[in-house]
Amino acid sequence: MSRPPLVDPHVHLWDLAHIRYPWLTGPFSDDGPNGSVEPIAVDYPLDTYLADAGKWEVRGIVHIDAGAHPGDALKETQWLQAMADERGLPSGIVAFAALDDPGVEALLAAHVEHRNVRGIRHIINWHPDPARSYSPADVTMSDAWARGFGLLSKFGLSFDLQAYPGQFAHLAELIAKHPDTQVILDHTGMAIPGDEDGWGVWRRGMAAFAALPNVAVKISGMGFTWRPWDEAQARGYVLETIELFGIERAMFASNFPTDKLFGSFDKHFDAYDAITVDFSTDERAALFGGNAARIYRLGLEL
Repeated sequence: MSRPPLVDPHVHLWDLAHIRYPWLTGPFSDDGPNGSVEPIAVDYPLDTYLADAGKWEVRGIVHIDAGAHPGDALKETQWLQAMADERGLPSGIVAFAALDDPGVEALLAAHVEHRNVRGIRHIINWHPDPARSYSPADVTMSDAWARGFGLLSKFGLSFDLQAYPGQFAHLAELIAKHPDTQVILDHTGMAIPGDEDGWGVWRRGMAAFAALPNVAVKISGMGFTWRPWDEAQARGYVLETIELFGIERAMFASNFPTDKLFGSFDKHFDAYDAITVDFSTDERAALFGGNAARIYRLGLEL
């Protein structure tokens, strides 16, 4: 079966000399949630991404905040918008803003002055195991974070949600109060099979999100919570996610170059291609490009 056009809704680009990225700055350690990131702590420009994705007809990409220093959040948006103006990519930008910051409204206003900005991401993964957590506390439990989330609709911004399944129940309650805010759940919900009832917590949380019509999901990040991974292992995870959300609210994403820590671009997308080989042409077109173009409001003709 032929490959459909690709709109990749989760790409990171970086120029380490231009913008500060604390997580890509040594010394490096295997202790963090991703293991050592030293292999990807090199510049990742647009042309390198396009080479990695060379087997696919890339029609668009969405750049997701790449973990820049918070003080460089607006600088990252400015850099990406200049790139888009010159190269036509990225088609959309999801910028960083800490939603619990007292000054978040001013930063949101500054981001949306750039025409390709579509949304915001604030990584909020918290887990009782400090080795898995991205922050020392679950900021989503605070009134300040809830207030910041409530501001997104004022600016017409979506939200990329990267969290762990143990946080999903209370996040679903908050998202349900803001039906006008499009939420895109990152990395297949980041199931942690090694946790007690890890798959059960994931399934219940994913079902709670799937019940909300304003939540979609990106299938990516296969190696975040178990590795090594292979197609056979990923198959049930991918198919169950699609079944929960439906064809129209799921999309395949590369998360490159971060997912390069867990395998090549071809390893990931050849797996997604094989897993969906029996899907219809229209279903595959939606999963590999159409849904991303629509949900991120990219205005692309595929």
